[in-house]
Amino acid sequence: MSRSLKKGPFTEPKLLAKVAKLKTGDKTVIKTWYRASTITPAMVGFTFGVHNGKTHIPVFIVENMVGHKLGEFSPTKKFIRHGGKMQKGLDASSTAAPAASK
Repeated sequence: MSRSLKKGPFTEPKLLAKVAKLKTGDKTVIKTWYRASTITPAMVGFTFGVHNGKTHIPVFIVENMVGHKLGEFSPTKKFIRHGGKMQKGLDASSTAAPAASK
């Protein structure tokens, strides 16, 4: 656990206020930049638009996510893939195989 038990988990108070205003089952997306906020049981069933540095990624909160941070479900980096001669050969063979089966 990254925070002391004495202090308790951190959740932004403004975020909790927004959740309290909504009714259960409301499909409104709550936009947030607070990636470090811990998911609480009060957030279950709501959709949050978690900012990844460029856009807001919709994250639907389920029971298994309680205790984790919002930022864990909104990746900030996009893995393209490693290059090189070996990768080019693999790509060429994988695109040629489906075309040959048609």
